Amino acid sequence: MINNNNYYYYKKELSPDICKQIISVGNAAQEEVAIIGQYGSEQLKENELDLLKQKRNSNITWLGEQWLYDIIDHYVKNANQQAGWNLDVHWFESIQFTKYKLNQHYTWHQDCWEKVYGDEAHPNFRGKIRKLSCIISLSDPEDYEGGDLDFSFYNSPEEETSIHKCEEIKPQGSIVVFPSYIWHRVQPVTKGTRYSLVAWGLGNPYI
Repeated sequence: MINNNNYYYYKKELSPDICKQIISVGNAAQEEVAIIGQYGSEQLKENELDLLKQKRNSNITWLGEQWLYDIIDHYVKNANQQAGWNLDVHWFESIQFTKYKLNQHYTWHQDCWEKVYGDEAHPNFRGKIRKLSCIISLSDPEDYEGGDLDFSFYNSPEEETSIHKCEEIKPQGSIVVFPSYIWHRVQPVTKGTRYSLVAWGLGNPYI
């Protein structure tokens, strides 16, 4: 699949007050260590946790406030149309509030996988895959350093020449939407804390 528009962004779209409100809601929720698919939901052993943190090291909370879904739904639907993807996205997973503290990061990854959600998943997820990813920058860039979002539009992101720095997402309140199969990473934070909101739009598998 080839797209002329690998991502679609809105610069400084949400006000600082809205961003601070979202951060307050996120910080009030139960925090947990972010995992990746292969580890499932079981309690991790110490060696598994060490391996996980080499790839993904961040803290998250899960949010379900309707007003947050309303914000995300609006921007994802508009990006889907304006970018020309026109993907069938008709449900969102729980919203992830993410904290990247000092030295925390997320190495190269894709948000989707080939297998569809099965019978163990929420009824509205079954038979679907992640189609579109949305990231909202909540932090004032003066409050942290590092934590850059990078994209790679190749099948493998290993070559440095393939890396595209998504500078547009840096300003507070900025939003980026992209197909969930796009490779991306978050560079280590070197000072302060980077807060973001992440959501995934689900749809039927590609034919």
